[in-house]
Amino acid sequence: MAKAQDLNTMMKDIMGSFPVDTKAMEDAFKNQAALNEKLSGVALDAAEKSAEISSKWTKETLSKLAEVSKAKTEPADYAKAMTDFASANAEVAAENMAAFAEIAKKVQMDTVELLMAAGKDMQEDATKVVKKATDDMTAATKKATAAK
Repeated sequence: MAKAQDLNTMMKDIMGSFPVDTKAMEDAFKNQAALNEKLSGVALDAAEKSAEISSKWTKETLSKLAEVSKAKTEPADYAKAMTDFASANAEVAAENMAAFAEIAKKVQMDTVELLMAAGKDMQEDATKVVKKATDDMTAATKKATAAK
């Protein structure tokens, strides 16, 4: 009767035949962490600038609204105050929307730049890893062939 092979031992032997470069995995993890840190920095910078614009916009709107809420002597003055407020508010809105667009444009440019650099680095790393794996597999194949 044939002796049954231990599957665990067989899998261990097979996996042992394939060299694994843990340094490459560590480097990939470090590179990914560094990229995430840079992308987070871009996002946080944009959020900070957006918050500043929103705060400034709110303050300007409230100060202009204070003028509208003041008591007037003539009924026509109320209409003029509302017209002035609407006109000033529309102008400020256009300026602030342009500022938000500039922030979005900068975020987009910075993100593309980071991803392009990361892609180039990953391509170089992948080339090194594949070359090393090929060399290791060739050496392991030669060793296995020579042992028989």
